[in-house]
Amino acid sequence: MAMDTTQLIALAAALGWASGLRLYAVLFLTGLAGHLGWVNLPSGLHLLQQTPMLWASGVLLLVEFTADKVPWVDSLWDGVHTFIRIPAGAALAYSVFGGDQATWAAMAALAGGTLAATSHAAKTSARAAVNTSPEPFSNWMLSLAGDAFVPAMLWLAWEHPVWFFIALAITLVVMVAAIVLLFRFLRGLTRRLRGHFVPTTIEQEGT
Repeated sequence: MAMDTTQLIALAAALGWASGLRLYAVLFLTGLAGHLGWVNLPSGLHLLQQTPMLWASGVLLLVEFTADKVPWVDSLWDGVHTFIRIPAGAALAYSVFGGDQATWAAMAALAGGTLAATSHAAKTSARAAVNTSPEPFSNWMLSLAGDAFVPAMLWLAWEHPVWFFIALAITLVVMVAAIVLLFRFLRGLTRRLRGHFVPTTIEQEGT
């Protein structure tokens, strides 16, 4: 069955938001769902369910899954994907409506890009903060939580869009609060490190 307007809006929001966390998981899982007939994807997303695209997104999913488990490599990966995830989230949200509904598509693109930017900023800040800890377990737990949360939210958007909107609203509040708190933490950590090394440099110059 074709999706109604509520489901389309939920799908656009889910694709935008999830792209900021796990872009290649979004591409692969969405395409796989359409390929297997679990979901009747909008025409703008049919490219994702083509076999070559599934292979490409599947390989990149495995690369991202591995990179996201290695401390500091995950932060480097996130840094590079700042320029990929946000426009991709906007493009995916736009494709839900396509050119036939230009106004909805434009609004979806703006919302999708904003949601991708928010989730990407929260993820990047959290991983940078966790990487300051010498043990790898918190890093792995956070990464695995993201691996599980993204498909859960996509499923919720497809099957129960109203509940998805409620979950998304709660998640966004938590993410924004986390961004603010983690930014303050990282800024304070940077100041302490700078204060630790600057006196040493001054002493060396004095001698």
